[in-house]
Amino acid sequence: MLKCDFGNLARDMALLEQAGTPLIHLDVMDGHFVPNLSYGPMVIERMRELTELPFEAHLMISEPERYLDDYLRAGCDIITFHIEAVPDPRRLIDRIKSRDRLAGVSINPGTPVKAIRPYLAEFDLVLVMSVEPGFGGQKFMPAALDKLSTLRELLRSDQLLAVDGGIGLDTISACSRAGADTFVCGSSIFDQPDFSQAVQGLLAAIAGENG
Repeated sequence: MLKCDFGNLARDMALLEQAGTPLIHLDVMDGHFVPNLSYGPMVIERMRELTELPFEAHLMISEPERYLDDYLRAGCDIITFHIEAVPDPRRLIDRIKSRDRLAGVSINPGTPVKAIRPYLAEFDLVLVMSVEPGFGGQKFMPAALDKLSTLRELLRSDQLLAVDGGIGLDTISACSRAGADTFVCGSSIFDQPDFSQAVQGLLAAIAGENG
């Protein structure tokens, strides 16, 4: 949702639902962990009133444990935090799961898979950043494909493997082939005149790769 039109938020949410979007990915930035600001729980709470689609809060923030309850109260179904912000994530995972929500972890382009490997079994979702976090519209980093392939071998079938950054018609197939099953798409949907056509085009690219 970093690329949505916040002046027409209700319209964009309705268009995403009509397009068959399965999940709303919420980019939360604090201007500290990443060099940009976005929105917080108050905005997400208003978004929650507009749709019943599941929400993933991608917390690109320092001290995510300090603000966790705010995002749970706002109605987020998945809480994804960065391993770089939480050296030992076990307590935070336990807090998320104690509220019957899903726990996700994200790794930056410069962070190796080994940084999260000791905790992999405890996560419901692993998010590989294929750009540096903090800004939309960046170019996809191909090095993410190796991480996806490695993680796909390590994860169970019930764990989601997501990729975020520069995902569009020219990159989504390679990510799918590498093992990703969840794709965070910003510009490739919001910069298009028809959200439904954009989503269907992305799905067709995945289906073509897998077919």
